[in-house]
Amino acid sequence: MEIIFCGLRLLFGIFFMLTGVIKISGRHIPAHVYAQMKVQMLKFAQVLPLKALVDHNPDPGNLLVILGWVELVAAFLLVMGPPLLQELGCILLTLLMMGSLYSLVLLKESVVTCAPSTLCLGILILLVTHICHVS
Repeated sequence: MEIIFCGLRLLFGIFFMLTGVIKISGRHIPAHVYAQMKVQMLKFAQVLPLKALVDHNPDPGNLLVILGWVELVAAFLLVMGPPLLQELGCILLTLLMMGSLYSLVLLKESVVTCAPSTLCLGILILLVTHICHVS
């Protein structure tokens, strides 16, 4: 059973590392895809959960880069760190997925659009509980 969780942790770590790198540097994907990501970030910036606290609309480009760095660092911790840092990385990614799902619900996106975030959130919660239980 431990090998399954190790594989999931590795798979999700690599997945979030790749998405983080893509968000940080748009050079590795076609220009129209990166532009579409910025448009999506513009929508997310309108319903950002932290918007009420900060009372400021963040720049979608900066938001994309910040989220990319958070994903990259958290995924690196999830894959390479000791158990305590793995837990921290998994919690960061879980919070990120919660924010993503919250934003999608506020934007009234379809269930099909919310499904990947929901699946990732469920598996990350499973990993958090497993890492906490093992530690």
